Amino acid sequence: MKFKSPLLAVLLLSLSGCAATIPDITTAEVTGRQVEFALSKHQTVPVIFENGLGGTFEYWTEIYPTIARDATALVYNRAGYGNSAAATTTRDGRHIIEELRGLLASQGLTPPYVLVGHSLGGLYMQWYARHHPQDVAALILVDSTHPAQLKGAGAIENWPLWVRLLFDMLTSATAEQELAALDLTGDEVLAAPPYSCGPIIVLSAAQPLEDTSELALDANQKRKDIAQLYPGAIQRWVDSGHVIPLEKPESVISAIHEVLLSTQPNDTKPNALP
Repeated sequence: MKFKSPLLAVLLLSLSGCAATIPDITTAEVTGRQVEFALSKHQTVPVIFENGLGGTFEYWTEIYPTIARDATALVYNRAGYGNSAAATTTRDGRHIIEELRGLLASQGLTPPYVLVGHSLGGLYMQWYARHHPQDVAALILVDSTHPAQLKGAGAIENWPLWVRLLFDMLTSATAEQELAALDLTGDEVLAAPPYSCGPIIVLSAAQPLEDTSELALDANQKRKDIAQLYPGAIQRWVDSGHVIPLEKPESVISAIHEVLLSTQPNDTKPNALP
C-alpha cells in the first residue's frame, strides 16, 4: 500500500497495524516508567530508531532485523505507545529526547549515535542532533517532518475537515499531545545551530510530488526545503509514499550502512550489504 500523505498514513496504519516481527522485544523500568524496546549489541556505533506520529517500532520491521545482525541497534516505543507507559510531561521534543537519552544510558549505550527518524520521529532526531551534537555520529531523516510543518498552508485549520475528524477519532491521546507540541519542537529545532558534526542523509518521498492540492504543494515544498536546513546534507528522492520504512526499506538500510562505514574504525566496520 502506498501512503503519499503523512496524514493518511497515520490514520490508515492506526487501523491496520503492522505484523510484529521485531526480535527480542523486552521492557525495562527507566526513571520509574516501563519502556518497551529491542536491542542488539555489536562492536559498532549504535543505530537509534525513532518512530513517526502514532507509530510503533513495527514500522521498522523491514529494517531493524537486517541492521541488528551486524550493528548495535535499538528500536523503542515512546511513552504512551505499545507497551511503554504513558508520561505526564509535555510531549515535545525536549522531553521525548531526554527520555530517550535516559533509555540509552540505562542500557549502557554510549555516544556517539547514528540517529534515524521517520516523519515526526525525524523532527525529534533533528532536535537531538542540534541540541546534543557531540552525541551524534550521523543523522538520517526519513521523509522527516519539517520544523515548520504546521505553519503557513500546512496549519491544522487548513486540513480537510474529514481528515481532522478522522484524526480525532482514530488517533491516541498521546499522538494528539505530540501534534499539539509540534510547533514548540520545531521552533526549538530552528533556534539551535544546525547539526554539522557528521554525515546527514535526507530520504524524501517522491510519489507525493504528484499531488497538486494546496496542502500537498506546501508539504512537498517543505520536503524540498528540509535538506537546505543542513549544509552538506545529501538528499535522495525515493520512489515511495510517505512510509518509506515499509514501502522502500532498502533505501533506509543502504543509508544506514553507508554512514556506519564512514563512522566506524576499520576493524569494527559491519559487513557490507550483498
